[in-house]
Amino acid sequence: MIPDDRPLPHTEVELSVPFHDVDMMQVAWHGHYVRYLEIARCQLLDMIDYNYPQMQASGFAWPVIDLRLRYANPATFAQRLAIEARLTEWEHRLKINYTIRDAGTRQRLTRAWSIQVAVGLDDHDMCLASPPALVQRLVAWQQANEA
Repeated sequence: MIPDDRPLPHTEVELSVPFHDVDMMQVAWHGHYVRYLEIARCQLLDMIDYNYPQMQASGFAWPVIDLRLRYANPATFAQRLAIEARLTEWEHRLKINYTIRDAGTRQRLTRAWSIQVAVGLDDHDMCLASPPALVQRLVAWQQANEA
């Protein structure tokens, strides 16, 4: 069990909006934001050594079952973005909150969250609780990052 008083992992990744992601107005197409979130999510999962290869090796797929984005301001061509990913729930599902900001001004551009659930690779059943492989890695991360 993960104690409630210990922090959960969070990370921030920076990237520049590439030309191929923008429309004729030089605004990033809304669908590309999902890719930006995925880049931050993978960095977050790497922190706890439970990214997609480790999930598969532990016998589980973790499909995204819900994804929400709220756009406040547009991202534009060559703009430097800071994408924060923060694990907020882990017991029955993985819920990750995201904030996309301008890397320089820190102005918020987008808020989002994703929810993933563990599904057994052998039986394709959705788990009602997070598997021990995830819990063990979170506990190890917390122990290694105690203040």
